[in-house]
Amino acid sequence: MDSAEDIFDSSLNLEETHYQEGYKEGYNHGITTGKEEARQVGLKTGFETGEELGFYKGCVDVWSCAIQIEPTRFSTRVQKGIKQMQELIQKYPVMDPENESVQEIIEALRLKFRVIRAALGVKLEYDGCPKPKEIEF
Repeated sequence: MDSAEDIFDSSLNLEETHYQEGYKEGYNHGITTGKEEARQVGLKTGFETGEELGFYKGCVDVWSCAIQIEPTRFSTRVQKGIKQMQELIQKYPVMDPENESVQEIIEALRLKFRVIRAALGVKLEYDGCPKPKEIEF
């Protein structure tokens, strides 16, 4: 009687066996593809952040040069805002993206940029990397 039960046990456990095998395969596949997808997302996010920081750094550099050439060109309030932006850019933890101050600093930079832009009366905006134009048919 035991040998008959043993023959049918493998058939009865077939679904569970396939489930476990499928789970292990899916888990291993998820680990390998998940790492690659995470890497790609990290590269994209890092690039976008660097691009935005570079834009603000470029603006600060141009404005700082203009101040050096003609110090009375900008009000003291605007000059102070530019200096604060420069300090925020330097303070940004580029090599530590998990730092909790990252979001605070980037928001402060965006705010300072809007204030300076409004004070100067320029229509300068950061729109990110230019998108390819849509193909029209």
